Amino acid sequence: MRKILFISLVAFVGLSCKTTQNISSKSPYAKMLDTSSVLSQSMTGMALYDLSEQKMIFERNSNRYFTPASNTKLFTFYACLKTLGDSIPALRYEIKSDSLIFWGTGDPTFFHPDLTSTKTFDFLKSYKRSKRFYFSDGNFTNPYFGAGWAWDDYSSYYTVEMSPLPMYGNIVRTKIENGEAKPQPSIFDNSFYKKDTGTEIERTAADNQFLLPKSLLTKSGYQQDIPYKTSTGLTQQLLIDTLRRNVNLLKIPVTATAKTLYSMPTEPVYRLMMQESDNMLAEQLLLLCGTTLKDSINSSFAIKSIKEKHLQDLPDAPKWVDGSGLSRYNLFTPRSIIKLLEKIHAELPQEKLFSIMANGGKSGTVRNMFKTESEPFVFAKSGSLSGVYNLSGYLITKKGKTILFSLMNNNFTKPTSQVRKEVEKILLEVRNRE
Repeated sequence: MRKILFISLVAFVGLSCKTTQNISSKSPYAKMLDTSSVLSQSMTGMALYDLSEQKMIFERNSNRYFTPASNTKLFTFYACLKTLGDSIPALRYEIKSDSLIFWGTGDPTFFHPDLTSTKTFDFLKSYKRSKRFYFSDGNFTNPYFGAGWAWDDYSSYYTVEMSPLPMYGNIVRTKIENGEAKPQPSIFDNSFYKKDTGTEIERTAADNQFLLPKSLLTKSGYQQDIPYKTSTGLTQQLLIDTLRRNVNLLKIPVTATAKTLYSMPTEPVYRLMMQESDNMLAEQLLLLCGTTLKDSINSSFAIKSIKEKHLQDLPDAPKWVDGSGLSRYNLFTPRSIIKLLEKIHAELPQEKLFSIMANGGKSGTVRNMFKTESEPFVFAKSGSLSGVYNLSGYLITKKGKTILFSLMNNNFTKPTSQVRKEVEKILLEVRNRE
């Protein structure tokens, strides 16, 4: 009897597994993946989750680890939601009888060219010239570059150095006007050198010398962002130039009695980071999380703390090393990203969340995708590196369902544009079918 029962049980389990495999193989999404000539030689992971029914409706390689690229910003965004309040902490400061001592927090908004905030400047300008100003970087314990970043991207707009008190976005925004280069901040006016060849401005690796191809001087209206090489001394020079007063340097930790100045609301900063995939904002916001949790500007501490306190319930432990996704050391699974999307959705009203994400056909890095209808129905975060294209987020079906999705594509040699179109085609099928 026991032998018959055991055989029957084995048969049932086998039938159950076979049925699951049949369901998976019969799924239209499985067929699209299996017959795709674009995805045939690369690794693809996919997960679809019905939010109202709280169940997975399709999985393919969802338990495998992928390089996430800028899908990492979803983790940074969640860290901010769990750590920061409604406003960005801009400075820590201590007022003595004749002195003002201040520390950066990592706040990226101070004179950022794409954000409007003057509170830090107004605060520093409000103090009488009789007071001595001291800036300390004694709370900054982070490297300038993230682990696993490509070293030869130092001159590219997307690889901006990290610092305790960023100014002007830690970039030199250069415009060509009337045959001349006009950099902002203007402190770099005399740091440009003309060269005969090239198609864009480059910075030397060791210092802030900017090499300008002569051909660009004929392109009126040309604009380029180039990261500048940060240092405490340069921060001091920028403060002196901006405030028009002397600023001294200290290297002491934040005092126990230090107060906090706030610069601007968090929401527009999140929106710019998520829609335009701004790496500088992502890295500095993660540093801000570390500052808020502990008076030490360090992204590794922030990551460790967030993982321990808020991400223990992910299906697969994430390998998370930076805020932006520039590092190929980051590794996440599609099903863990689905869980993260669910957690983010629980933190914010859906309307506000969708306004922060890039909107298909309307804004951000997916503005040129999903243009089939007048109203956006995909709200997502893309992620691209060489051989990497991922898209994860929220999709509203024609039946009104909210589907959480993560499509991760690694190790392809075809043009990214082809993979992007394939991802779009699959998600349009989800939109019409679910």
